[in-house]
Amino acid sequence: MDDRTVARHRLAVIVPKAAPAVVTTAVLVLARIWNANGAEHSVGNAALMALLSLAAAAAGVCTSLGRYGDPALAGTAFAASGALALTGVCAYADGLSLPLLLWALVTAAAYGLAARYWREDRRTLVAYQRQAGERRERHAHVERVEALRADTQIEVARTGAAYAEQLAAALLTRATLPGFDPTALRTTGLPELPTKGDDD
Repeated sequence: MDDRTVARHRLAVIVPKAAPAVVTTAVLVLARIWNANGAEHSVGNAALMALLSLAAAAAGVCTSLGRYGDPALAGTAFAASGALALTGVCAYADGLSLPLLLWALVTAAAYGLAARYWREDRRTLVAYQRQAGERRERHAHVERVEALRADTQIEVARTGAAYAEQLAAALLTRATLPGFDPTALRTTGLPELPTKGDDD
């Protein structure tokens, strides 16, 4: 059995776990930069972000309620709506207390949603590993049974060949013994070797 183990790079494990915090932190930083460049108390900018957020939320609702709705697209639309709302509030507000509070809440919510998908992925991975292990065990059992059967057949053939050689040697030895009389065998009922005269 070829059972190769592929080692995943450390970053391949860390990056998905850090993605929600990285994204929400990037949104907060960009919003505060926008705040420093004139978005603070700008009603037009706040209205624009509110409009964009509502549009993204509406797109998510339409995608999720559609007949052939795609959960991934709906989730992306809702995530964009939340990011736009967070950006608008963080860019409009004075100080850092409200933006930091919103950042903490949104990060916690993002990890809560992501944890559900991580659990599903983990369950799928564990189920696959269990099935693969069962398949390996089943194949290994079949291989062991076939190997035992082949060894038994080889041993039986070897024993039969050895017995045939011993029987041939015994028959030849018996025929060369002094005083060997085939007619005596007939009268006593013992097995007798075929002779050329019998074949003719």
